Amino acid sequence: MATVDECRVALRKLGEQFDEVDQESRAKHVVERSISCHIKDLGVTFYGRLHHGGLGPFEDLSPDDGREAEVKLTIGSDDLVSLVNGELDMGRAVFGGRVKVDASFGDLLRLRKLL
Repeated sequence: MATVDECRVALRKLGEQFDEVDQESRAKHVVERSISCHIKDLGVTFYGRLHHGGLGPFEDLSPDDGREAEVKLTIGSDDLVSLVNGELDMGRAVFGGRVKVDASFGDLLRLRKLL
C-alpha cells in the first residue's frame, strides 16, 4: 500500500503530465471542473481543479469540509501510483473496477480525450 505522501507525489506528477498536453487539445476539451480523488484504502480525499492552465494543485481536506467535486475519482493508493507511472491503463482500470469515476457523460468524454 502506498502512503499518503506517495499519493501526493503521484498527483503532483499527474499535474506535470497534464502540462504536457498541447494547448490546442486543452482549449478544445478542458472545461473548468473541481476534482476529488478519494484514496479508498487510506481514507483520504484530495481536492483540486482542472482548468485551461493545468491540473491541481491538489490538497487533502477532512471529509467534513463540505466540498463537493464535479468529477470524483475513487482509486486505491497503489493503483494511483501505477496509473501515474504508466504501469496501469486508465481504460482497463475503469472497466476492471479498479478506478471509479463519477462525472457527467460530457465530462467523461472530455477527460477520455485528455488522458
